[in-house]
Amino acid sequence: MKPSRRERVSDHSKVSLPFGHVLRAKRLEKRLGLRKFAELVGVSPTYLCRVEQCSVVPPTAHRVRRMAELLEENPDQWIALAGRSSEDLKAIITEAPAELSQLLRAVRGMTAKQLRTLVDAAERINQET
Repeated sequence: MKPSRRERVSDHSKVSLPFGHVLRAKRLEKRLGLRKFAELVGVSPTYLCRVEQCSVVPPTAHRVRRMAELLEENPDQWIALAGRSSEDLKAIITEAPAELSQLLRAVRGMTAKQLRTLVDAAERINQET
C-alpha cells in the first residue's frame, strides 16, 4: 500500500507531492547518489529506492530528520511530510495533553504569520517565568 500524499509547504506555496518524490527531487538537486545518500542516512540503497518510489512507508522520524539535515531542509516540515511526528513533540504533548490539544485545535487554520506571532508571544511568556 502506498503512503498517503502529504501537503508540502515551501516558499509559501502548497504543492501536494508524496514524501518519496520530494526526497528524490531534493537528493538529485543536491547531486547526491542513491548509494552515498543511503549510506549517510544509515539505510540500504534498496530501501531508499523503494521509499523514493513510494512503494514502502517513509522511514522513522529520526531518519527523516537526518535526510532533511543532509539536504539542508527543515526537519519539522519533512517529518510532517512523511506522516511522522517527532519524539520531542510527543513528550511535550504528554506533559499537558488536554491544554496542548486545545491549543492545537485553536490555532488550526491560522496563517504562518499569525502562528509566528503566537510563537513569539509564547517565547516571551516562557522567558518571564
